[in-house]
Amino acid sequence: MKTFVTFHKSSPTLAIVILIVLSNLTFGAEEKLTVLDLNKPLRLDFSGSWEKDFRRSDNWRDELNRKMRMRQEAAQRQTSQSPRRNVVQPPISVGSINLPRSSGSTASVVELARLAEYVSRQTTLNITQTLDEIRITRRNDSTLVCGLGYEVIQTFANEFGVEACGWDQQQLVFQTTLPGELSIVHRFNVSSNRKELNLIITINSRNRESFSLVQAFTRYDAPAPDIQCDQTLSRGRVCSRTEGLR
Repeated sequence: MKTFVTFHKSSPTLAIVILIVLSNLTFGAEEKLTVLDLNKPLRLDFSGSWEKDFRRSDNWRDELNRKMRMRQEAAQRQTSQSPRRNVVQPPISVGSINLPRSSGSTASVVELARLAEYVSRQTTLNITQTLDEIRITRRNDSTLVCGLGYEVIQTFANEFGVEACGWDQQQLVFQTTLPGELSIVHRFNVSSNRKELNLIITINSRNRESFSLVQAFTRYDAPAPDIQCDQTLSRGRVCSRTEGLR
């Protein structure tokens, strides 16, 4: 036999039940609220798995040729404005660009470009972010770790160099200073919809020469831990299963 409870409009029981339900909902909502620390800056969310978009990324050879072409044009303008009687030497050829030997920093430009190519070799990135820390994991390379505060943090210092990180508004910046006054700068920037990530790598030398490459990444669903993927220019994403030690 089923028993039905009927609430009359004049009965206070219905009002009591409603109050209890509303109080429980309010208590549950309060438990889920995150306390906002006004002393900490609000940062965009960089977390996720990212793969390189070669179509939107700079090619180091193209950038080197462009930079040297601009330098050659500047040298030609300077020569036409103030001609000098110097012994003309054969130009230095790099790819399809001929650069006069009068520029003493030609070799350093090429070296910086090759170093930028090596530093930008990563095709995938994995980023985790909490309320206090951000970690950028790179395959076969050191993990970049930084806080989310306003201060500049020195992450390591030894005889091989010094690394520091900080924030330039919503851009995350890592700077590594190597012996010989050579510095490597990583500048990360994520779009507001969290679908695109840009990384600008800049190599600076002590003679004020610099070389920059823009690397573009898009978000993707990371495979299982035993699956290793690489993003290639010719075949796209190539994945293989890794075997553990036996």
